Amino acid sequence: MINSLKLDAARVYLFIEISASVFFGMMFVTTSLYEATVAGLTPLQLVLVGTTLELSAFVFEVPTGVVADVYSRRVSIIIGYVLMGIGFLVEGLFPAFLPILLAQVIWGLGYTFTSGATQAWITDEVGEEPANKLFLHATQAGLVASLFGMGLAMLVGTENAAMPIRFGAVGVMMIGLVLMVIMPETGFHPAPREDRNSYQHMWHTFLEGVKAVRARPSLITILGVGLFYGLYSEGFDRLWVKYLLDSFELPVIFGNNQVAFFALLRLAGSVLTILAVRFVEKRVDSGNALAIGRAMLVVTVVIAVAMIGFALSPLMPLAASTVLGASIALYLVIDALRDVRIPLSTAWVNQKLDPSVRATVHSMAGQVDAIGQIAGGPSVGLIARLFSVGAAITVSGLLLTPALPLIGRANRLYAEGVKTISVPQALDPSD
Repeated sequence: MINSLKLDAARVYLFIEISASVFFGMMFVTTSLYEATVAGLTPLQLVLVGTTLELSAFVFEVPTGVVADVYSRRVSIIIGYVLMGIGFLVEGLFPAFLPILLAQVIWGLGYTFTSGATQAWITDEVGEEPANKLFLHATQAGLVASLFGMGLAMLVGTENAAMPIRFGAVGVMMIGLVLMVIMPETGFHPAPREDRNSYQHMWHTFLEGVKAVRARPSLITILGVGLFYGLYSEGFDRLWVKYLLDSFELPVIFGNNQVAFFALLRLAGSVLTILAVRFVEKRVDSGNALAIGRAMLVVTVVIAVAMIGFALSPLMPLAASTVLGASIALYLVIDALRDVRIPLSTAWVNQKLDPSVRATVHSMAGQVDAIGQIAGGPSVGLIARLFSVGAAITVSGLLLTPALPLIGRANRLYAEGVKTISVPQALDPSD
């Protein structure tokens, strides 16, 4: 009976992206506001919350990715959504620093069960080239769905900023339960066991993933780019809301808290992102690594410049309303391009990977990003504590700039068809 309810893989992938976007949209509108106001976290604590999440991703990313390659990607994804929902529910119910840290560990573990596994599952089910196109299409559909989630956040969060988090958490858990009924898995073939026991097999699969990365110099360089994206992102993710709250007198809309303001800001960002993703989908060949790399170069330059401008905007000798408008415009540019970068990076990593290690390699990419955030987050948090939140965001923008020469190197490798290069050379941004 259950098998008769299963849908085709592309429709299930779209369901995952759309439904997750609704519920994550609800929660992410208010999470930073909730942590800064209801929970009363300091700038350093805000960054440490993010660092805890990324440390969890670092610890669990590769093991859970290997599990997806060895046992079942479907089961891994289902477990992931249930755990993510539990983690967010803990945060929404207990507005204090230590429970929020615990929540990051729980939902970080859940995220790693889906990271890599989701991309690998859909690629196995529909094929590499259709999957690369689906990544962009699903991102666009998810962005539209997130608008609905943000609208729901405004409705349920007017009196209490915790309510969108609680509602969204229950919704994320429900995704996992629905997937138990509708999600197929027909293209998955476990990596050969070769008479190894479970732990030996998992270690073998991880080593095969490392070999797949080392055999492709361009992929090594792409992972290096991901490191700098991790370094810069944590400070901005955790501090931009605090920065706006501290720097400007924000309008209160539709109620007695600022949920509606940030929801409308996110809505505007999502609309801009939809337009940007549509533009990229039409102009960038997702099956051409060089085309993806060139798009990544443009996106990275604009993000870095806009972030530094966002941090310095309150210093402009203009009227407060004009400065606020400029800061919001720069935030919207940053937000849109960061969302555009995600499917581009996924398609970049996904080029011609061996199916037996695909989830492991995608998980490695997630782990590299986590390493960057673990390293960059506390440093930026200390800068915020010792100097200012604006100084911390400026440093975050500067931390992204070393990715530019690495992107240039990856593009040269693809253009020249270079087959071998040492790992240290591939990761040296000054070379």
